[in-house]
Amino acid sequence: MEWTESLRKAIHYMETHLLENIRTEDVAGEVHISPFYLQKGFSIVTGYSIAEYLRNRRLYLAALDIVAGKEKVIELAYKYGYETPESFTKAFTRFHGVSPVQIKKDTGKIRPFLPLKIRLEVKGGTDMDVTVVKKEGFQVVGFERIFSAEDSYQKIPEFWAEYRKKYGLLWEKGKKPENAVEEAVVKCDVGEYGICIDDLGEKAKEGKAASCGKFRYLIAGIYTGGEIPEGMSVYELPEMEWACFRCVGAMPGALQSVNTRIFKEWLPGNSEYEVARYVNVEWYSRGDMTSNDYESSIWLPVKKVSR
Repeated sequence: MEWTESLRKAIHYMETHLLENIRTEDVAGEVHISPFYLQKGFSIVTGYSIAEYLRNRRLYLAALDIVAGKEKVIELAYKYGYETPESFTKAFTRFHGVSPVQIKKDTGKIRPFLPLKIRLEVKGGTDMDVTVVKKEGFQVVGFERIFSAEDSYQKIPEFWAEYRKKYGLLWEKGKKPENAVEEAVVKCDVGEYGICIDDLGEKAKEGKAASCGKFRYLIAGIYTGGEIPEGMSVYELPEMEWACFRCVGAMPGALQSVNTRIFKEWLPGNSEYEVARYVNVEWYSRGDMTSNDYESSIWLPVKKVSR
């Protein structure tokens, strides 16, 4: 499905199920997109996470219900998915700036939040430095952590900061390894890749994961064989086509800028390719990440759009 149309259908689905306990993976399933990619693209294009959009829409409608005076606060709390009237009142006050009781006395305090209309102005997408190439399958090894799409933009940089503090001298300064994990970091060049893998929903269905709606992230390098040290994980990327977007500039700004353009320009304006799998690769070169000529790239798995 074309990217812009997918976003429109996602919003339509949310609007018709506002009073139900729907989650990101429910919306993603409706439009047949990975929860990771939908959450990422939706946030970049609209400025809101899916959870924020649902919450804001519900709180706006709750204010209209209060003004209409047909339901009590306790009834509205349960109607809009809150476990207690207190939690509803707290969220309502945070959103509108006044309590439910006060909003009834001063309707001018209502903060409008209407359904979003997706209208993308596609410009410059063809000028992006992108190459679509077929790559053989390969394995990576590294350190894995599970993140929620809701706060991944904040938490993943913290994960990288922890990694660099612990192993940065091995990767950047050539420090001699002192144990099996450090040897693997050096041997496999761990830190060359950052990989998002959105497969926990499927694992949950198979009884192999306790939760879904989240994704795995690996700080990784190419696995060259041998024993895998405790605390490290291996993941195999199959043979597939990748849209490789070149990024030049200081981190993280350069990578974030290209990432934004992918979802705002390249995907909406591209009629030839669509996202193929639930994985995303970031490649990092050696060198000074604060330099204006530092090079990195984003790899997006793609397939030809079926006609």
